[in-house]
This record gives sequence, structure tokens and C-alpha cells, in this order.
Amino acid sequence: MIQFESRIEGKKTEFGYIREIFEPFGCNFCSNFEYHEGMFDSILYREDGETIYLRMPFRVIEGELDHYSAYIQFGKPYVIKHVVNLGLDYDENSLLTATGGLSQFQDPLDRDGEIKDKSRWVKAGKEKINQMLNSFEDELVS
Repeated sequence: MIQFESRIEGKKTEFGYIREIFEPFGCNFCSNFEYHEGMFDSILYREDGETIYLRMPFRVIEGELDHYSAYIQFGKPYVIKHVVNLGLDYDENSLLTATGGLSQFQDPLDRDGEIKDKSRWVKAGKEKINQMLNSFEDELVS
């Protein structure tokens, strides 16, 4: 995980509003959240089981998360790399999973994989954030 400085850090807005703005840019609300904090994710790179994500965490200042009017404040963004196993899962639970339908996907082999060329991905993350901010920044509160 590589955190970096960005203009989005500290900005405040309504959750539903920003969710609508981010989606056309391929930036989605991460479904694994708590009611007082969450994050928006965007894929910067995906190939051969490796995915590099831009993550923009936020906390809820007022209201409850997943309600349109929840008021949120962004924290420090970061890039993170997940590595998944593209092969078949041959452990003792494979048959149970296939027949019982208990698990459709394997867990990542590495949720925080080493990122090579760090400056490249920080730059890509900043550019993505700037692209989104340029479309609506005057409507955010600092």
C-alpha cells in the first residue's frame, strides 16, 4: 500500500452525490464498509491475476453510510495491489465449494502485494483523482 498526498484529502460532500459523479469514471463504492467509514475504488491496472487499485477512503461526518444524504470527508488516498491465483483451487474444500456453492471466488493470494515502479502508480492515482475533481471540485467543501 502506498499512500500519497492529493487535493481530495479533507474534502467534504454528500455520499450519494459523489457516488453518482464517480461512477462514470469507473470509480465505485466498495461494498465492504462500516457505517461510519468506507472507500471508493478504481482499477488502475489489471493483468495476469494482478490488480492495482486506487482507493479513496472516507469517514461519515453526519448521517448513515449508504444513504444519499450522508455527509462524508475524504482521507488520504492510496494505491494497493491484489494478487489472485488464476489456477484451479485443489484444496479439500474445492468439491464442497463446487457442489454446495458456498464460495464462488478464491481469496487473494496477497491483498497487499509489492508494487513495482511506485512513482508510476502514485502518478496514475493522482491523475485519476484530478480528472474526477476537475469535473466537480467547486461543489466540494474543504
